[in-house]
Amino acid sequence: MDFAKPVTHVYNPLDYAWPAHKQYIERAAITKKKVVFLGMNPGPFGMAQTGVPFGEISAVRDWIGIDAPITKPENEHPKRPIEGLNCQRSEVSGRRLWGLFSKRFESAENFFTNHYVVNHCPLVFMEETGKNRTPDKLSSSEAETLMKVCDEHLYKVVETLEPNWVIAVGTFAEKRAIIALDNLDINIGKILHPSPANPASNRGWAAQANAKLRELGVWN
Repeated sequence: MDFAKPVTHVYNPLDYAWPAHKQYIERAAITKKKVVFLGMNPGPFGMAQTGVPFGEISAVRDWIGIDAPITKPENEHPKRPIEGLNCQRSEVSGRRLWGLFSKRFESAENFFTNHYVVNHCPLVFMEETGKNRTPDKLSSSEAETLMKVCDEHLYKVVETLEPNWVIAVGTFAEKRAIIALDNLDINIGKILHPSPANPASNRGWAAQANAKLRELGVWN
């Protein structure tokens, strides 16, 4: 797929970080699930670096235990280098999401017994300045083909894992889940996206997310 300006660089972590993502799948997706958490697409300091959705470095390396080699994308943006598990930047959304999970569950193994985390779109889009451009900002012609492929992937993931719930992390993910999973008997819920760009998320995001999951009956 080709993407027009202002997009100048596109990273696909499922390519250059495939060994890490494969390791994630082998550790996290070996059983059927009760809950699948659905994100939008990789962040520049999260999955773009680690190959794991919402991939805050410490959570991926120390809690999940990913230790696979990560290379670099073919066309690397000079302002967004891929440093893999050595990246010193923090992905706030990932720190908040995996922080919620690690606080509630004693270990990653316990969490992955019934839970899985996946992104709807695997691609990272960047502008010339290095600014992140999310899929919802793509032109309608570019988004149409991309969303079709991503919807099909989401359908296959959910069909395979057979969860009771898909919990969208944010409004975009909720919209895609409703469209993609229309033919499946599945409960779809939504929690607030943990991005600091969302003012409401900066007022105790973990407590809000926990309360919403309890309200939905996802967590007791």
